[in-house]
Amino acid sequence: MNIKSKHTIITDDSLLWSRLKVGDEKAFSVLFEKYYESLLRYGNSFSKHAEKVQDCIQDVFADVWLYKYSLNDNANVKAYLLSSVRKRIARTQERDHIFSKITSTDTTEFLFDFSIEHQLIIDESTADKVRQLNKLINLLPSRQKEALYLRYHQGLSVEQIADMLDVNYQSANNLLHRALLNLRKDWNSNISLLLLLSQSLL
Repeated sequence: MNIKSKHTIITDDSLLWSRLKVGDEKAFSVLFEKYYESLLRYGNSFSKHAEKVQDCIQDVFADVWLYKYSLNDNANVKAYLLSSVRKRIARTQERDHIFSKITSTDTTEFLFDFSIEHQLIIDESTADKVRQLNKLINLLPSRQKEALYLRYHQGLSVEQIADMLDVNYQSANNLLHRALLNLRKDWNSNISLLLLLSQSLL
């Protein structure tokens, strides 16, 4: 969805963010519609309570609107929203005691399923390889899996991933490196398919 001005069509996040910060309801609506489904998939990876995840996303956007005048001018919108939803879910889990003694998503299993078959299937042989790779990805440790998801599915930088996971740059880079090493260790087929996976998830 676009915002039409007198002479331009605005789709760029930074411009939408700037419009939102001065009270443009249309810009707010565009950002909500643009990112809602992505935030929902990410939130559902931490909780089986779909309605609570939806409530968390609604709360995040409500806060964005409420505190719009004090938002960071140079925020990366996608990273900001993903991080805000992650933190909101953690607070909700703590408040509702959904997970015993959990006060952070850091100790919650990342449940996202890399369903990539539809993107890469060319023939039955390729389909089998993709299913094998998909299985390997889902056997990775939770934090490695989330780091891969944020990097290759959401397109976040290593710096942004570090901020979201509350670790330093090197730790985030190590998570990604170890994840790829683990995949290469167990992957018996041509490494080019792994690279194709990375490109398809960007």
